[in-house]
Amino acid sequence: MNPKKLKQLKKRVKKAHRVTKEVPYIQELLNYRDLFDDFPPIKYLINNALESDRLLKNGLLPQPLPRLLLPDDIQDTIFKTVNQQYLQGDPRGDALWNKYNEALPKLDKALRNFRDYLEDTYGMWSYVNAPFAKALSNYLNGEPVLELMAGNGYISKGLRNNNPTQKIYTTDSQAWVKENETGKHPVTKIERLDAIDAVKKYGNDVKFIIMSWAPDKQETDWDVLQLIRQDYPDVHFLVIGEKDGATDSKKFWQEAQLSQDDELKKVNQQLHSFDLIDEQIYLVK
Repeated sequence: MNPKKLKQLKKRVKKAHRVTKEVPYIQELLNYRDLFDDFPPIKYLINNALESDRLLKNGLLPQPLPRLLLPDDIQDTIFKTVNQQYLQGDPRGDALWNKYNEALPKLDKALRNFRDYLEDTYGMWSYVNAPFAKALSNYLNGEPVLELMAGNGYISKGLRNNNPTQKIYTTDSQAWVKENETGKHPVTKIERLDAIDAVKKYGNDVKFIIMSWAPDKQETDWDVLQLIRQDYPDVHFLVIGEKDGATDSKKFWQEAQLSQDDELKKVNQQLHSFDLIDEQIYLVK
């Protein structure tokens, strides 16, 4: 291939890469909000996700989210709306319907990926919203707390927002810093300690230990539970995660004795899962 043709080919390849470059997630949501401007149920979901992102960007805890799932009848709604605007057979109506119909599965995927966006951007795994933090703070009643595997510290931050004088030990091994955003953008002061060492250091000084979204590919959570059972039986162990699902080890869920009294159920009501992950808070023995 002569140099001139090679140069032309490189230009075409470079242009193709620019065209296929993935649109940033938030801009993608903004684009869909503009496209579906005539459909309030869709705009409602997108606006809620955008508002959560805005609050987190400003260092604030977000508000609860609705289920970020498109209504089952949304295609029918869009089809009826297009037919009201254009007579049957009008190519403008066909083109608009095709545009909506092509975008819907992509929008559905984007909404379902909101948790991934929070994990990738903020290192936020459990969706710690402001009302949940308030309810959890009320439940703890100012007693000293140890948070394990705190990540970027959203739970501790929420507790400190509601009770600045509460004694809170916030710890994380920071082992995930090189792999994702967990630990890179702390929102409160975090002590570098793995879960076992943290329990040994502070177990005698606290009434509650909180662990959220422990990894499901290792059994550190089971090791922690055994240690608490053996050496700190009077400590209340609170765990946030999805039972037999996205969080914690299989061994942990098999061995853990879970309970939710009426007061803890009130806290749990504020978790407001916005996707198919059913995260809850449990008292574990």
